[in-house]
Amino acid sequence: MVKRAALVVLGVLLLSGCGAHSIQELHGAGPGAHGAGHTAPAVPGAGADFNPADVMFLQMMAAHNGQGVELVRLASDRPARPEVRTLAAAIATTQEAETTSMTDRLIGWGRPVTAEAGEHAAHGGMPGLSKEEITAVADAAPADFETAFLNMLIAQQDDAVQMARAETADGRNPEVKALAARIEASRAAQIKQMLALLGQ
Repeated sequence: MVKRAALVVLGVLLLSGCGAHSIQELHGAGPGAHGAGHTAPAVPGAGADFNPADVMFLQMMAAHNGQGVELVRLASDRPARPEVRTLAAAIATTQEAETTSMTDRLIGWGRPVTAEAGEHAAHGGMPGLSKEEITAVADAAPADFETAFLNMLIAQQDDAVQMARAETADGRNPEVKALAARIEASRAAQIKQMLALLGQ
C-alpha cells in the first residue's frame, strides 16, 4: 500500500512538470530517436509561415510518438486490466495518426523528418525512452508489469506535455501550435487517468 501511494505521488510530480525525462534534465540526450531519415529537398521560400521551433517540435514529437507507440504495444499481450489495454490501444492509434500528419507537414515544408544527431542539444535534446527502459518494462514480472508500464507511460506522456508547452510558447505556425495545444490536453488527461488507475 505504501509502495502504491509512493507511485501515485511520483505521478503527481510528473504531471506538474517534474518528470524524469524532462527536456532540461536530458540536455543533449538522444536515445536513438534522431538520426538519418527522410530528407525532402529544400523548398525555395519555405519558412514564411513557420519557424525553427515549429520544425523542432514536429521532429521531436514524431520521434517521441514512435517511442510511445512501442511502449503501449507491450500491453496487448501482457497481464493488464482491460481499461489499461483500452487506453494503450487508443494511445497507439492517436499517436500513429499524429506522426503521419507531422511527417507529412515536415516534408511539405522541405524539412527533414528527423533531425541530425545532437541538432537540438542546445534546446535540451530529445526527451524520451531508451531501449533499455522499454526492455525493462517488457521484461517485468507479470505481477509487476502493469505498475511498471503505467509509471513509464506517465513519464513519457509528461515529456510530451513539456514539448507541447514549448511549442505553444515559441512556435509560429497556427496549425502546429493548435496541434501542440491538443497534445498537451490529451496527454494531461491520460496522465490523470493513469494516476487514477495506479491508485485503485
